[in-house]
Amino acid sequence: MNELHTLLRSIADISDKDWLLFSSKLKRITFKKKELILSTGETESYLSFIEQGLVRFFIPKVENDMTFAFVFENNFMSAYDSFLTKLPSQYCIQALTPTTLYRLTFDDLEKIYQNTNIGNEIGRKCAEELFLIKSKRELSLLNSSAEERYLNLFKERPELIKEIPLKYIASYIGVTPQALSRIRRRIS
Repeated sequence: MNELHTLLRSIADISDKDWLLFSSKLKRITFKKKELILSTGETESYLSFIEQGLVRFFIPKVENDMTFAFVFENNFMSAYDSFLTKLPSQYCIQALTPTTLYRLTFDDLEKIYQNTNIGNEIGRKCAEELFLIKSKRELSLLNSSAEERYLNLFKERPELIKEIPLKYIASYIGVTPQALSRIRRRIS
């Protein structure tokens, strides 16, 4: 929980009182490697902070899932559209490694917003960060080649990308596993 406290302090000047209320609402949960955190059709009930682990967001398909995001430790994650609208998710979230999350329910988040001096600022900045990640991904798909997307992903998190199966990386950058193999041969 120290990483989360440090992150929140970097976002805003959080008082000890506000931190105590915030941390009292967190629920710690662990997931095994490959375990689904959220399935298609379920409604997202949590905003989560990844203390340890790596997760992927994907749309299940009959032949090949379509991976569209990876979230690494020390970051927030959620099926945020489902969390806000309370509608069923159209995608899944899966732990790619053993993963530990600290979770807040929607109602507890609302209590934090109402009862702390800093809750709204932290919530706004976290929502902005989730938006920027989504926007960066969309722009990458529109402006970068598959090779550039692969190199950028590898540059951003080289130590963790080794944990992601190549078929998920291929799906994420929008190519087949065979095309990813050609890209990897070409750049090595």
